[in-house]
Parts: sequence; C-alpha cells; structure tokens
Amino acid sequence: MANPFFQFKRFTVWHDRCAMKVGTDAVLLGAWMEVDGANRLLDVGCGCGLIALMAAQRCQGEIVGIELDEEAAGQARENVASSPWADRIRIVQEDFGTYHDEGKFDVIFSNPPYFSNSLKCPDNARSKARHTDTLDFKTLMRQVKALLDPQGKFSVVIPMEASAELKAEAISQSLYLSRETHVHTKPNAPAKRILMTFTPVMPETPAMPQALYMQQGPGVFSEEYKNMVNDFYL
Repeated sequence: MANPFFQFKRFTVWHDRCAMKVGTDAVLLGAWMEVDGANRLLDVGCGCGLIALMAAQRCQGEIVGIELDEEAAGQARENVASSPWADRIRIVQEDFGTYHDEGKFDVIFSNPPYFSNSLKCPDNARSKARHTDTLDFKTLMRQVKALLDPQGKFSVVIPMEASAELKAEAISQSLYLSRETHVHTKPNAPAKRILMTFTPVMPETPAMPQALYMQQGPGVFSEEYKNMVNDFYL
C-alpha cells in the first residue's frame, strides 16, 4: 500500500482520501510560480491542498482553495488545519465553473484536469480529477479571466501535448503568456510537462521558453531542480 501521507520540511500532506496523490507536477508548480507580494491567491482544483500550502510557505497572502470532490476537500481542510498557516488558507468545496468571489485575486494557480479524449479510469473520482469533463480549458480560462486582478498572474502545469489547446483558450480570453518553462526528465529527453504563466497585460516582448532538466544523469537530480524544491523536500 502506498504511503498515505507525504512529509515536507514544514508541513505534512495526507492524501489517502484524494483521487490524485501528491505528485511531481504539483510540487513543480508550487515551487516555480511567482507569489511574491500577493495578497489574495486562488488554488483551482486544490486536491489535498499541497500547492496552497506551498504558496502559504512562500508568501503572506490569504489563500482560497477550490475543490469539487467532497473527500478531497475534507482532507485538504485537515491538512491545512494541521499546518502553520491554518489562519490564511480556506478550502471551499464547489464547482469552479460556477464559483464567484466578491474580490479579485492577485495570483491564481492550478494543476488542472487535462485528459480530454483518453480512456477513462474505472475509479470515478480519479477519472474526474484527471479528465476535463468536469473542468474544460474553456471554462477554466473564462473563470480565471473573471476572477483575476488586472495586474494579476495565472500559473498552470499541464502535459506538453495539451499546451496548444490551453494557449488558444487563453488568447480567446485576452490572457497573454508571460512565462514558459518546458520540463524535461533528463537531457535529450522530450519535454513532458510545461509550466506557464498568463496575465491580462500584454508583455512588451513574447515569452521565451526556458528549459528545466530534472535529472542530470540516471537517478541524479540536477542542481537546478534541487535548488528549486530545496525549501520543501526533506
């Protein structure tokens, strides 16, 4: 049986009741995204609350986590309650497609569902967490545009093959790519994941893709990756 929790330096994440477990994608986004100076942050599809907790460790802002699944939302609340930042993170069980808030958010981030045409998983909760049936990219970007401050930033991690679709939906909402990192497991391997930040403000120059290599050799993590996650992993 897989370990029901994951121990980080400053907090513990239990994920045994969540369809999607703690994974590299979430850790990458939580460490990579820009949160400096943010006062209000929104985690879309927060799952067990990992990225929200990483954001709380990195900034002083108030954080809202939106999660559709009841079990995941409950476990996220428990993880938040046992963390050092329980007073700054609020978990809401709600459909992001219909979510409204009185104010805008400086930073929105998401490790969203991304499989639109692949075979569905027999585990219904896991299938919902992985497939866009419950949160398609059109809905995601429409809601991000509605909730994001005019000077705010939206950061996301998705598989490389889904990036063109997400970029197209961003353009349709007048959200512009300001930062882009292609994630390679090792040198000479194709990028499997992409980290992107969008903003309502059109940048003066197009975002130039950067590359992150997680390993420098078989089983040896790169210095860049280790530096990136050093504040979190034991």
